[in-house]
Amino acid sequence: MPARPLDHLVLPVTDIAISRRRLTTLGFTVAADARHPFGTENACVYFADKTFLEPLGIASLEECRSSAQQGNQFTARNEAFRFRNGPEGLSAIVMGSQDADGDHAGFRAAGISAGDPLQFSRQMRFPDGQELTATFKLAFAADLRAPDLHAFTCQRVNVPAADRTALETHINGVLGIKAVILTEPHPRDFEDFLKTVVGQQALSWSNDGMTVAASNADIEVLNAVGARDFFGIDMPAGRGLRGAAILYRVVDIARLEQHLIAAGVSFIHHNSMTLVAHAAGQGVVFAFSE
Repeated sequence: MPARPLDHLVLPVTDIAISRRRLTTLGFTVAADARHPFGTENACVYFADKTFLEPLGIASLEECRSSAQQGNQFTARNEAFRFRNGPEGLSAIVMGSQDADGDHAGFRAAGISAGDPLQFSRQMRFPDGQELTATFKLAFAADLRAPDLHAFTCQRVNVPAADRTALETHINGVLGIKAVILTEPHPRDFEDFLKTVVGQQALSWSNDGMTVAASNADIEVLNAVGARDFFGIDMPAGRGLRGAAILYRVVDIARLEQHLIAAGVSFIHHNSMTLVAHAAGQGVVFAFSE
């Protein structure tokens, strides 16, 4: 079986309105606000490579807590992440799937299941005014040694076809997600977990970290030295996988930087990348390369 594709990243944020302003300032096209039936809300950023960002806010704390108490792993883990880390970060890596039930069985067999699958439906609104009802099924995976990051697969059970070209076009020239950057002092302690989540048995590694390749993006796990060398800045410390940064592909790095300058956004250069530090509504550090 081929490796699963990266589907999207879950980014807890302080507030959806703040996130929309921040991401728009950075040059991203942000989709309409959408609410889940269990109290959370998002305003997603879709890319031409069919990955996307899910900035995640709280629409109703009461609904979130009630659903978590009833076994909803999506809201329970979002609440746990915010309790431990505050309202901003990268809490989940989401892989695409055609069979969430089969994924759940595989996660159970591997000892990394993080609860019952979740199926839900919600309305989706597109720039042309079209509204569609989409249904999703999620299968969760987690490692008890890493309470600040989990994973799940996402199966689109009933998602009508729609033209997202307008939403996938960004004035900063971003085409998609090249890599997700995680940190952990001993990256290979999580080799088996990530290989099972990604569905990839091969990996590459060095003294500073390891790379697990999804079919469309890399998942990089770096120790403190590797993170400092790669980014030129200190990244989250402590044991357990932690979401640290997202590396994006861009059409033209000069075009990106011209937009950032015009928008008043500070950035630095390091290892042929343009780095933007975290700010409220962004979740984590953003990095860009051609």
